[in-house]
Amino acid sequence: MFENLLKGKRKKIIFSAIKYLSFFLLTLCIMAILLFFYYTYDLPRPEKFTESQFIQSTKIYDRTGKVLLYDIYGEEKREIVPFDKISNNLKNAVLASEDARFYEHSGIDIEGTIRAILVDLKLQSASQGGSTITQQLIRSVYLTRQKTLARKIREAVLSIELERKHSKDQIFEWYLNKIPFGENSYGAEAASQTYFNKPASNVSLTEAAILAALIPAPSYYSPYGPNKSELLQKKDYILERMQKLGYITQEQLKEAKKEKISFSGVRSSIKAPHFVIYIKKYLEDKYGEGFLKEKGFRVYTTLDWDLQNYAEKIVEEADKANKQFNANNAAIVVIDPKTGEILSLIGSKNYFQESYPAGCDEKTEESCLFEPFFDVATMGKRQPGSSFKPFVYATAFKKGFTPDAILWDVETEFNPYCNPDASQEFDQYGLQCYNPQNYDETYRGKVTLRQALAGSLNLPSVKVLYLAGIKESLQTAKDFGIKTLNEPDRYGLSLVLGGGEINLLELTSAYGVFAAEGLKIPPISILRIEDIERNIIEENKKGPTKVLDTQIAREINNILSDNNARTPVFGPNSALYFKDYQVAAKTGTTQNFNDAWTVGYTPFVVVGVWIGNNNNSSIDKKTGVGIAAPIWRKIMEKMLSSYPLENFTLPDPIISANPVLSGQLAPDDYNTILYYINKEDPQYILWQTGINNWLLQNR
Repeated sequence: MFENLLKGKRKKIIFSAIKYLSFFLLTLCIMAILLFFYYTYDLPRPEKFTESQFIQSTKIYDRTGKVLLYDIYGEEKREIVPFDKISNNLKNAVLASEDARFYEHSGIDIEGTIRAILVDLKLQSASQGGSTITQQLIRSVYLTRQKTLARKIREAVLSIELERKHSKDQIFEWYLNKIPFGENSYGAEAASQTYFNKPASNVSLTEAAILAALIPAPSYYSPYGPNKSELLQKKDYILERMQKLGYITQEQLKEAKKEKISFSGVRSSIKAPHFVIYIKKYLEDKYGEGFLKEKGFRVYTTLDWDLQNYAEKIVEEADKANKQFNANNAAIVVIDPKTGEILSLIGSKNYFQESYPAGCDEKTEESCLFEPFFDVATMGKRQPGSSFKPFVYATAFKKGFTPDAILWDVETEFNPYCNPDASQEFDQYGLQCYNPQNYDETYRGKVTLRQALAGSLNLPSVKVLYLAGIKESLQTAKDFGIKTLNEPDRYGLSLVLGGGEINLLELTSAYGVFAAEGLKIPPISILRIEDIERNIIEENKKGPTKVLDTQIAREINNILSDNNARTPVFGPNSALYFKDYQVAAKTGTTQNFNDAWTVGYTPFVVVGVWIGNNNNSSIDKKTGVGIAAPIWRKIMEKMLSSYPLENFTLPDPIISANPVLSGQLAPDDYNTILYYINKEDPQYILWQTGINNWLLQNR
């Protein structure tokens, strides 16, 4: 009887469990059905996929708001074509690049998503997309790019329902007629016409791979932008995928990779192109392309259009002479040091010219002397030569050295494992000896730090870096806003001669710290952004940060504007000298004459100029003062004539407890400064040997 009772109790428990489980499953099914209807009740009608959106484009203006620099999405190009009027090359390239299993899945591809995640984990980057063509179509037409769970569920449900109602070819046709390819072109036909001046039915295999490569990030991969080499690499990857998937043969792959690509010229209406692209990237990163297309932003930038127009003409005029010396490119930055505002920015000598030599831009490696779309001012990492010296001298002044401290400009070996007479090439460990020379290959004996910096003398400057410290000098540069010097173990003592790579915008902005007497304001490019109703959604309110003692900044300003101290090397009437005006200036020329720089400033403006070649080839023995300074001077002359006269404040008299640091040595004192600072320093014997040898040769 007890067993029967136990069996009955078990049946009740099992029955109850089945009942509750059935109720749970029924509830789950009802919720799934409700969720399905919730997300699909307003599935877009087919016409939606071929309609043009209502565009309220973002407009970028100069600082006055009167000059329209660029209208983002203001010239939308779109032409709907039937599926059979789109080249099979392009269809296959898109499938290989975006969704190889498109004709196999039902709107979402679980297998493809898992594979993409595994590849991303292996590469430790989000390089693989997991979205199907159907999902991309739904997202671009019907949903926002906001990454929420609700959006992703809606995207998946709508994709499945769209595929249930329409054929694969129809969905693919909508996709190819709808997606953006960059340069305001939407759909395959507009893109083919924009980039190749031909219909989508006639694009070659290589051209098809180019168009497919643009889809994930049209602005980034634009052939008219700085990342063209990455576009070409991606093109080759897509061609290889097509061969792997069986769309093309190995022979076709080889021929397609060799095919010469000819892009149409840039036809968009844009002023100050590199500056505008710099602004556009900031806007896209912060707000997204959807906002820029739909919200009707008005972006008021810091650009002075009159100055920009003038600077472009000066560069154009100088180019004719510069090309005689194999100097094929130029970049300019002009900044207001009191506000950090970028008044002018030129990233290459002419954004609308062809690359030089002809055909060089078709190769993935750097081979162009001149590349119009690459922005050297903000993206180019170039060695600054002697224009880096002021940051090292400022660091030395922080440590108590003064402009009157004395160093010896004599031939000196700096590798302690090499012969002190600088006669060796390599030390016993196979490392190179280091005995740099001055530009004019002469030595001057005793010099003050003032003379060494103003005359841009290399030997004393290397000694200043040693005394100031490499680590400390790099920190000064970082404090000033130079963020590209990220390999401290690589630079060594050559850092003071420009041994690390920086860009022109950073360098010009950093000089602004001296002009502003130690105050740093990062480069500002936007004054404010308004929406379509004129509400301010962003406004520049950045304030200054004190990064250098005022007295030290004034000492640097005083040295760099001291024409008498500069005269023994540059002459009394160089391009750096302005009668009746105080202008601080510094030039830079890299080893082998790869780069020529001039950066100079007054209390109200900083002007930086770079001259060189994109592929880092040498200029024909032209220095910063010889080839960059003439351009710099013309822009500075315009600025001086446009502003009231304003001079630098003189530094206070220097009072040092250590007479050696103030240069108070006897005339017959022939010791290196290390004799007084630290005779145990391993550099002491090297520096003193250099002095002794120089004295023997010059008595």
